[in-house]
Amino acid sequence: MPPTFVHHIAVKVADLARAESFYVSALGLPVLRRWPSCDGTSERSLWLDLGRGAFLALERADGEAAAKAEGAPGIHLMALGIARGEREAWERRLAQAGFPVYRRTDYTLYVRDPDGNRVGLSHWPEGF
Repeated sequence: MPPTFVHHIAVKVADLARAESFYVSALGLPVLRRWPSCDGTSERSLWLDLGRGAFLALERADGEAAAKAEGAPGIHLMALGIARGEREAWERRLAQAGFPVYRRTDYTLYVRDPDGNRVGLSHWPEGF
């Protein structure tokens, strides 16, 4: 029997507070849970609600975060759903938050999080 839904996505980030600024403040994802580090002196993970039971886990990276080349193997894109009619509002909101859209297609706006990960806001298959 194949899997039938996305349970969660985990992304390593260099700085949890900086990532929270993008995913919570700019994108508006609600915080589900904060996980402390083993020694209790800081946070190690932040879980954000993606809706329909799925969540995004932002995990603090250990040590130096390595930059990934655009064509390198690995997760290529995390796309979140938006309504077609909200496209321009999302573009303005992201620009005001300091995360301008760097690429557009007929169905998707592309932006980078503070660690350079590609995030899409898509209304596929709802037309342009």
